[in-house]
Amino acid sequence: MRILWTLPYLPWPTTSGGKTREYHLLHNLAARGHRITLLVQSKAALDDAARDALEPWLERLIVVPRRPLRSLRTLLAVVFAHPPMLASVNGFSPTLQDQFETLLQEPWDVIQIQHSYAFQPFEAPLRQSGKPFILVEHNIESGLGAASYLGFPGWARPFVRFDQWRYRQWEKRIFPQTRQLVAVTEDDAKGLTRMTSRATRLVVNGVDCDYYAQVNPDRYSRRLLFIGNYEYGPNVDAVQWALEQIMPKVWQIDPMVRLTIGGYALPHSWPQRWADPRIDWLGYIPDLRTVQKEAAIFFAPLREGGGSKLKVLEAMAAGLTVVTTEQGSSGLQVINGTHYLGCDDAQGLARMLAEAIEQPARLAGIGEAGRAYVRQYHDWSVSAAQLESIYSQLHKQEDTHVCA
Repeated sequence: MRILWTLPYLPWPTTSGGKTREYHLLHNLAARGHRITLLVQSKAALDDAARDALEPWLERLIVVPRRPLRSLRTLLAVVFAHPPMLASVNGFSPTLQDQFETLLQEPWDVIQIQHSYAFQPFEAPLRQSGKPFILVEHNIESGLGAASYLGFPGWARPFVRFDQWRYRQWEKRIFPQTRQLVAVTEDDAKGLTRMTSRATRLVVNGVDCDYYAQVNPDRYSRRLLFIGNYEYGPNVDAVQWALEQIMPKVWQIDPMVRLTIGGYALPHSWPQRWADPRIDWLGYIPDLRTVQKEAAIFFAPLREGGGSKLKVLEAMAAGLTVVTTEQGSSGLQVINGTHYLGCDDAQGLARMLAEAIEQPARLAGIGEAGRAYVRQYHDWSVSAAQLESIYSQLHKQEDTHVCA
């Protein structure tokens, strides 16, 4: 099929869960023979590394620069425009809208829009053309709450409530326009179905299981690992909670436990803020296997966010025992005590970590159960097959409509 796919970010390098998902789905669908034109609005310039990573899988790669976040137009739109904050930041781009209008003149089997917050430049051209499209939501954005506004001061709460109201109105406006709405988790699919009174399809988050298959965690290392993208507020909150409330309790029980913290955009001030020699600070890690094999536990103390967590799936695929919260295991059909270990309060997590680190055999059993679960239900080939099934159904509906 010929697919027109839009994104509000370049999916390379894979520094976030969203980018990782998009890159692997593009890769898998291209490998299945689909011809994809990728239209991207990006705050980062297209460099040679991104071009080399993406172009082999694409028929065309078109990148439109996004205006600076602090531009006057963006600031005015965030405050006064009808779309909510995220949609205003990613919207009102005449260049992107013109490029999309030009592309719509070509015949497409599938038009796929990623994220409702990126929809504003596409709304008018799609209405004018009358062409059906798929909208993929990684989260129910109006329900994310603190995940979108973690950096806001207390005095901005009236704006936060107003913006959440705007997002609910935005969703009510956009979702009925779609031919098919797609969610990432079963809970979100059910929530979107309730909101729209229409069936929402599911395309799960995945992981490259073969890539992580040979990782053998060091279950005797007494080392915890956390990886995140620190441009995303929930990951910042997770580290702060861990280092201020959880790890001090762990170290009271077992002073020998070590913690590795790595990932993209790690704040430079953190090693000075938490200057404990038992913490190893790393930046962006291109190959996670190098640190996964040195750890005994992947510790993800997440309190905010949505969807299913790719960092958790990747840790499970590597055979690491995951210790996390209800939020960290959200979107996954996993059993606490079988596929992972979970608790939602600081004292309970500290005790759970200190006890688990003393039981390498238990870590091995839980880690391998998690690895088996991910291979069965969350390999990228599973996700690609789910998305391809949606394409086929959409194509059949269009054939039926033409014949009628």
